Amino acid sequence: MAKKSTVKMAEQYLETILPGQIDQQLAGRLPLEFLKQQCAVPVTLESGQVAIAMADKLNTEAYDAILTILGQSLERVICPASEIEQAISRCYYQGTDDDNDAQAAGSSDPEAGDEDTALTVIAASGEDLLNISDKAPVIKLVNKILFQAVHSRASDIHVEPYETETRVRFRIDGVLHDVCTLPQQQVLAVASRLKVMADLNIAERRLPQDGQSRIKIGPDQVDIRVSTIPTSGGERIVLRLLDSRSGELTLENTGFSDELLASFRNMFGISHGIILLTGPTGSGKTTTLYGVLNELNCEERNILTVEDPIEYQLHGVGQMHVKPKIDLTFSTCLRHILRQDPDVIMIGEIRDVETAEIAIQASLTGHLVLSTLHTNDAASAITRLIDMGIEPYLISSSVVAVMAQRLLRVICPGCKTQSRSKKQTNAAWLEKQGIAIPKAGLFRGAGCDDCLETGYLGRSGIFELLTVDDEIKELIIERRGSHIIKEAAIRNGMGTLRDSGLQKVLAGETTVQEVCRVTQDSTLSHLGAGERVSC
Repeated sequence: MAKKSTVKMAEQYLETILPGQIDQQLAGRLPLEFLKQQCAVPVTLESGQVAIAMADKLNTEAYDAILTILGQSLERVICPASEIEQAISRCYYQGTDDDNDAQAAGSSDPEAGDEDTALTVIAASGEDLLNISDKAPVIKLVNKILFQAVHSRASDIHVEPYETETRVRFRIDGVLHDVCTLPQQQVLAVASRLKVMADLNIAERRLPQDGQSRIKIGPDQVDIRVSTIPTSGGERIVLRLLDSRSGELTLENTGFSDELLASFRNMFGISHGIILLTGPTGSGKTTTLYGVLNELNCEERNILTVEDPIEYQLHGVGQMHVKPKIDLTFSTCLRHILRQDPDVIMIGEIRDVETAEIAIQASLTGHLVLSTLHTNDAASAITRLIDMGIEPYLISSSVVAVMAQRLLRVICPGCKTQSRSKKQTNAAWLEKQGIAIPKAGLFRGAGCDDCLETGYLGRSGIFELLTVDDEIKELIIERRGSHIIKEAAIRNGMGTLRDSGLQKVLAGETTVQEVCRVTQDSTLSHLGAGERVSC
């Protein structure tokens, strides 16, 4: 019977598996490790019929074994392996929604959550989170926190110990959210587990430590940067989650307008000079730089980077990780990189005058140099270099452009609704600025489960691109202040961060409060009067 069904269904093909197509009841009766090894999962077809989706149409032994375990005859469809892997990950993640809350909150009961099939040990070798079997309760707790963080799109996990409790928070779309509270008796065990994962010294609690690890959830891999510091309440641990896949690092996905993206591409299309990206930590500078490197990466160019740390692996790009403990600093790496005949050099951050001087000399000798600085706007990057001790004439000769950027939250599409703010006030202010409110009006997010009731889902970039033209060069040589340089750039057509943010407001992508929060522009605060601020 099974053979006949196999032959009959071998020609049917299923291109994608939607979340609702997974048969949770049948999947729960099959061993997870078996399904992963055989790349198979039970699904419900459009006709309502249940079938077994498999990647290998010749694997009849696995198909017959599944029918034997289930004790019923089911047809088979052929599906891409990637779709089945993602379906298995979704299936077992959904199975955790109704798990014991005590385990999620750090219950001290050793039996709590033992039947949780979605959480797995995370080893430094990158073991899959879905491969759970006979793991310690603390390991399951840490895995659950990591699993929830990844599926919540969190960029950071904060484990914050205090005198009577330890709070766990996720940073989602740039804003921290409380997740759970851990009992004090499990704090040391959780901290030790996280330190073991990152290959840190678990006996050292008096000094800060930094480490790295990698986890796997189904087909996806996530790199983790771990930082610990001693506080009065205990060790405070922050984990930065980085998707190790670099295929999605494109400039089109960062939020550029078509006009600004074209101008920016003209900037890094030159053969030599320095292009700087500025903004605070977490503003997306490194992601933008990787997007630029992806576009520049070709067989005709030799691209080398110096980073601390390497956040994404780029195929075809030579990437160096600085190691201050052995005196492998940015400046040391740069000296040796220049002997490797590079065409493009990316420096993770210009932190001192020595690194800045080598970067400038590299640009003046025929190299394109990309780097970042921590300043509030584009014009301030010029004065920052002067304050470091770089001669103005060197800056004017080498720096081609400076781009400041921020990341702001975008309105959740699931709960997007028209804003109830005072339109007359808004219209008057916008008209004074020469901006007309669109007929559709302004929008906001009402709040829903998808966006955790914040009204925002995901982030997009806002930018200001300062081109160092002849007028700006003269101001640099005269050591003029950043505000004068910025005024000249605006006269020459530069759009500010606020302008970029307001364009997204008028396009219905975000709210005035979000632009005000990100740009810290007080002149916008009254424009969103009456709207809910979700932070």
